[in-house]
Amino acid sequence: MGLLSRKASCNSHGQDSSYFLGWQEYEKNPYHQLHNPKGIIQMGLAENQLSFDLLEAWLAKNPDAAECKRDGQFIFRELALFQDYHGLPAFKTALVDFMAEIRGNRVTFDPNHIVLTAGATSANETIMFCVAEQRDAFLLPTPYYPGFDRDLKWRTGAEILPIHCTSSNRFQITASAIEEAYRQAQKQKLRVKGILITNPSNPLGTTITRAALDLLINFISDKEIHLISDEIYSGTVFSSPGFVSIMEVLKDRNLEKTQVWERVHVVYSLSKDLGLPGFRVGAIYSNDPTVVAAATKMSSFGLVSSQTQYLLSVLLSDKKFRNYYIAKNQKRLQKRQRKLVSGLDKASIGCLESNAGLFCWVDMRHLLRSNTFEAEMELWERIVYDVKLNISPGSSCHCSEPGWFRRLKSFVNSKSHQELKSLRNGPHRIQKWISRLFQSFHDQR
Repeated sequence: MGLLSRKASCNSHGQDSSYFLGWQEYEKNPYHQLHNPKGIIQMGLAENQLSFDLLEAWLAKNPDAAECKRDGQFIFRELALFQDYHGLPAFKTALVDFMAEIRGNRVTFDPNHIVLTAGATSANETIMFCVAEQRDAFLLPTPYYPGFDRDLKWRTGAEILPIHCTSSNRFQITASAIEEAYRQAQKQKLRVKGILITNPSNPLGTTITRAALDLLINFISDKEIHLISDEIYSGTVFSSPGFVSIMEVLKDRNLEKTQVWERVHVVYSLSKDLGLPGFRVGAIYSNDPTVVAAATKMSSFGLVSSQTQYLLSVLLSDKKFRNYYIAKNQKRLQKRQRKLVSGLDKASIGCLESNAGLFCWVDMRHLLRSNTFEAEMELWERIVYDVKLNISPGSSCHCSEPGWFRRLKSFVNSKSHQELKSLRNGPHRIQKWISRLFQSFHDQR
């Protein structure tokens, strides 16, 4: 081991989290309706497969985009050669136009301020490299996406401290919770460089209120720190209240061209809104020219392929299709969310009221043998190994209350609700119910 770096042998990646362990168990024994009907069903991975048919139909009508053609002529050689890491101008222009449209064109984005990255994972790590040193801290409201422990910390050496939010007010961010997290950082002699939020939230499936966004702006202004707003689910909002971008709040408060304006950064990707995580397309948007310049240099380590950029520039430039896709996808998400919530309600299992994203934040506190995280893990293991269903326990999302679980809502149908009674009545009932839901999903496709 002496010939390897400390990074190669350290255990700070977070791979031993139950969030990732659930994936590993699924990969060992994946469900297949014909070949492995008793395998584990994956409901812990944030993939939106609801509207692939719309994308496939568009590709069938626009074969030139995927075949490296422009106006019927091959441009393979143009795309195959090395491209400047600033990205294809046509794609960046189409992307910022799409981002503005999702936000009701209440804000606009300058393509010169956007940096392309290989997904939001790369975007979040890159912005962290730009604004934080080792042992600097970022505050994150809980519960938060488990992958942040890897994305923000593993290679950068930065620290994460939780802003503890609770079910008493639907996990909303409060001034007292922010101040307490800041005090904890000071006690640990950590320099707080900023706050990172996900809006809409993963795992809550909710949008952050305008009041909370104002609160955050006031706090970072007072403390002279950064705010990173991860808005990768911004196009998935399917019911009120609507989505409010942090950029809209800055504009409404006439904070353009101020120091606060330059300390707010947005992360975006097409992985969730368009259901394209395999395309690895993410972006950083910043009003700080130094951050843009530094992030652009760093992006050379994780470029988006020219072929991908070309295909998506054509797709996103089709405004009629992209408007249709977003509206249709939102309706499908809402329909699935309602079916899942209704089915769980009939089984006496509640969910946090949600209006966005791909998840339901499921309340199983009444199924715990005790109000402890040990009991939560026991319940999670039973769900994974006996019920054969991979969902994420709240502890993996740093929830401060045992008994909450993150469940993907893409694989849902309303059949056989009565079969899901209670985990305490035996896991076979849930296995049978979930299997039928999964079968119904495939039947619909």
